[in-house]
Amino acid sequence: MLRQLAKEKGYLIMAHNYQIPELQRIADFVGDSLQLARQAMETNAERILFLGVDFMAETVKALNPEKKVVVPVLCATCPMANSLTEEEIAKAKEKYDAPFVVYVNSTARTKFLADYLCTSANAVDVVRNVPSDTVLFGPDKNLASYVAEKTGKRVIPIPGELGYCHVHNFVTTAQVRKLLEKYPDAEVMVHPEVPEQVRKIAHFVGSTAQMEKYPMASSAKTFIVVTEVGMAEKLRALYPDRTFLTIDSMVCYNMKKNNLRNTYRALLSDGPEVVLDERLGEKIRKLVEDMLKLTASTHVGKK
Repeated sequence: MLRQLAKEKGYLIMAHNYQIPELQRIADFVGDSLQLARQAMETNAERILFLGVDFMAETVKALNPEKKVVVPVLCATCPMANSLTEEEIAKAKEKYDAPFVVYVNSTARTKFLADYLCTSANAVDVVRNVPSDTVLFGPDKNLASYVAEKTGKRVIPIPGELGYCHVHNFVTTAQVRKLLEKYPDAEVMVHPEVPEQVRKIAHFVGSTAQMEKYPMASSAKTFIVVTEVGMAEKLRALYPDRTFLTIDSMVCYNMKKNNLRNTYRALLSDGPEVVLDERLGEKIRKLVEDMLKLTASTHVGKK
């Protein structure tokens, strides 16, 4: 019934990898935030129902200003994105006089103040290509640490210790090792938003989009997926012959604010609609265009 209504009203349904299984199954496309934003640009649909959190919907709207973008609820947000303020960015720029690289997991107003944009998949490539040995990086401190490790540059996290994704930041090596004891042949895939000590015991570090490809390059039959639990649903659909295990505590409750009921209601009412200031939208589009020019394709492989 929900799919039929979307078709009748001309909506394309897009769901992030961390959405509940029921929403992933009814979506036309499932992917990470930038994958979905770019996919939206390639479709002829004039209406998009976006299932994710607010900063992702803003990016979709920025790249598709002429399209109507609606979400099930406006309260599905990202504490990490909200942790970085305009005041903190201004202070850091004044103190260090360094270019500011913003993670796509940030608010539109934060992006407006950025010099460069990156995703978790291409953060290393972006920073490597920035013509400076010192960069400001926000809002995720763990991704900043990973980028510093890979590039050898001085990467200053803003807002510092308070900038993290609660889903990834509090996972422990003990949780991962407990699963490895039970499944000794499993390979560990982790998101770069996890702490350094967890990255060190992984077989692969990468974004959710890169995690989609990694099993093709591996002979392993079992994988421990150290990111939000919803990602395992996507992987199981792609690789039904493999086993994907998750850390039960890694749940984003903001992502889970979207459900079948409010998704259906959004289709019925054509809202709430995502509205974005034209200046912010223009800046985000330019950042994305510059990012794509700056970076080469990322490849899947062992770290």
